[in-house]
Formats: sequence, C-alpha cells, structure tokens
Amino acid sequence: MTGAPGVTPGRAGRTGTAIRPAGEHALLVETGSLEVAHRLDALLRSDRPAGVEEIVPGPETVLVVAPGADRSGLEALLSALLRTASASVTSPASPAKNAGRATAAGERVEIPVVYDGEDLRSVAELSGLTVDEVVARHAASEFVVGWLGFAPGFAYLVGLDPALHVPRLDVPRTSVPPGSVAIAGPYSAVYPSASPGGWRLLGRTDLRVWDVRADPPALLPPGTLVRFTP
Repeated sequence: MTGAPGVTPGRAGRTGTAIRPAGEHALLVETGSLEVAHRLDALLRSDRPAGVEEIVPGPETVLVVAPGADRSGLEALLSALLRTASASVTSPASPAKNAGRATAAGERVEIPVVYDGEDLRSVAELSGLTVDEVVARHAASEFVVGWLGFAPGFAYLVGLDPALHVPRLDVPRTSVPPGSVAIAGPYSAVYPSASPGGWRLLGRTDLRVWDVRADPPALLPPGTLVRFTP
C-alpha cells in the first residue's frame, strides 16, 4: 500500500494519528481524539467517496469500508481529510472544547426523563450528593453523542458532570427495560431496547432512540447534542 503524505500506514503521522488496513476491504483512520473523529465522519458523509459503503466512527477512530475503492487513492483522500479535520479542531475560531459538538450541524435532541431509577439513591450515596442534586447535575450536563456501540442505537454520551462518574454495577442486570436512562463511568446513555446491562439507572424516557422503521433508525447519531429534561 502506498503511503499518503502526512500519514503513513501502520505508523503515526500527525501526533496520535495513522491510517491502517483493516481486513481486505477497509481502512481504519486513527484520529487521536473524539473531536477529530467527529469532524472526519462529517466530512466523509457530506461528500461520500466513491466505493465507500460504510463509515463507522469510534472514540478516536473512523472505520471506512470500501470494497470497490482504489486503496491508494482512498488512503490519500483520507489523509487529506484527516489534516482538514485536525486543523479545524485546533483552529482558534473553533475551540477544541466545542469541536465535537460542531459536527452536529445544529441537531439537538431533548430527552424528557422521569427520574425514578432503581439506582438513583445509590448514585447519590456514591457521589456524596442528594438525590435532587444528582438529578440536577445530570439534567444540567451538556452531552454529545460520541459513538454507537454495544447494541443497535446505543449511543455513548460524553459530557457527564464529573461528580456523577460512578462505577458500573458489580453484577449486571439480566434485563434492562428500553428507555432506561443510565450512567456508568464518564458516560450516560438511553437503552434502546431490552437487554442485559450493568449501568446505573437514573430514570426512564418514552422517547424512542431506535426505530427500525425510521430513516435513519438511530435517533442519536454521533455528534448529536443531547440534553435531558426532568
């Protein structure tokens, strides 16, 4: 594979970045940060390169699946887009703290929550707060969808108030109801469907975050701004 200027396959180019082969039909772009991953994802989706079938953003990566694409040409394009994404994040006109949110293109979702979760009191005890303070801090947090994983439509929301960074349950539940609003570590999430889970439940919402009949089926794609409202 021919290396593109600035980023060498299998080796870092700019600090923390690289483009590596991922199987026979994909390239994995290591972006070095969530903000750059969001920027690169947005650039690729705004003008999808020929032959690219799937674009999968992660915490600090973007997987580009392109069975019919010219590898060297695609790599060169990704290298150029990665430089653009990195420059936009570090630009004084676009502070890094807001870079991940800027890719949301104005998309903002408010999620109404009934805060009556089974773990609300234990979260209060672990954090040294009152139940009302836990609710207030969660609702005041400015979230952005970092990436999707674990289950279809399960969005990892970054931006949780540090006071609410509590560990997962020691023993996961065998079934968590859909619509459950939960936290674990530095993340919050809404369970899109009934599934096992070890996150701590703060409440519930009737808003559907995953609907196979919708287009797109995921209500919360990466980069979306999210606020919870009691």
